[in-house]
Amino acid sequence: MSTSVGRSVGESWRVLRTPLLVTGLIVLAAIVVLIATSARTSGPFSPDSTESDGARALAALLKNHNVDVHSTETLDDAVQPGEGKVLIVGPAGSLDRPDWERIANAGWSHLVLIRPGSRALEVLAPGVQQTGNTLASRSREPGCDLPAAVKAGTATVSGPTYSAPSAAAACYGDGINNTVIRVEVGDRIVDVIGTPTSFTNEQLADDGNAALALNLIGTHQDLTWYLPQFESTDTGTGDDSGAPLIPPDVRYIAWALAFAVLVVAIWRGRRLGPVVAEQLPVIVHASETTEGRARLYRRSRARDRAAAALRESALAQLHKAHGIPRRADPSAVVATVAARTGWDPAMLYEMLYGLPPLTDDALMSLSDELDILTQEVRHP
Repeated sequence: MSTSVGRSVGESWRVLRTPLLVTGLIVLAAIVVLIATSARTSGPFSPDSTESDGARALAALLKNHNVDVHSTETLDDAVQPGEGKVLIVGPAGSLDRPDWERIANAGWSHLVLIRPGSRALEVLAPGVQQTGNTLASRSREPGCDLPAAVKAGTATVSGPTYSAPSAAAACYGDGINNTVIRVEVGDRIVDVIGTPTSFTNEQLADDGNAALALNLIGTHQDLTWYLPQFESTDTGTGDDSGAPLIPPDVRYIAWALAFAVLVVAIWRGRRLGPVVAEQLPVIVHASETTEGRARLYRRSRARDRAAAALRESALAQLHKAHGIPRRADPSAVVATVAARTGWDPAMLYEMLYGLPPLTDDALMSLSDELDILTQEVRHP
């Protein structure tokens, strides 16, 4: 009769159900915590980002001045009725013309476009066109009578520049290429800002950047901060690249899986414990190992490998006995051994570096000759 030493399915389930349940609860709690504590937006010019290119400092400044900031990456939030409210559209993502038209029809009282492209300008700020790009950051005077700019004074400008129609207020430029433009489209105020880096965490404290941002954006108590993503399928020309290969929500799943792997690793590591040394139940003599390997060589007719092993062992003894370097040339080895033993150099070269034997008898003869040579080395 045979006795099974393995666990049955029922026994395995009774042993594993508690750890699996605990691990599942931990993973579920981790996912809930990640979702609850994660920021609603991320990336450059995000009001939730504390990186150098984020805008967390500006969002905090606006909240300190009683402006409710609602950050979002969803287009549906940007097309809600916006009468008496401000919508700021960040410099990210890709929207097609119908999306911009939906934003225009939402009735926002104040629109702030950060580094907008041509499609956004055509729909939301007609008459404003991009004219160039300021590569290096520099401080500039307002150069206009816009109250928000006059109160702020000097500001740091860089990025795209725009031309404005005659009725618009064009600031921080040379009269043709401007960085800040305000136009009135019906009952709506539209600000075109080509220098988003001036309002980031890194540069907000420079010059009058903070005052300019607060005066331009903080005009109403309700502000929606929209960072466009890649919700459109339009393939026309624009400033932005295509949709990302990995959706942003995948990061939650990745963090949860990584946490689950860590929990399982810790759990299994505690169960395994430290390595315990154990004496082998049998002793294998070196002679038995040698005989076993010889039988394997004979069974597979591997005379070449057997001869190579014999020659390697003999050369090791010769090198050690005569002080020959391990990487010495074969001719130098043969000359040294021949000079000290009196053997014929040609026979020594054939014995130590010759072709593999073709028969078992030739292999035995080679073994005997190498044995005689090594015995002379041990007993000169």
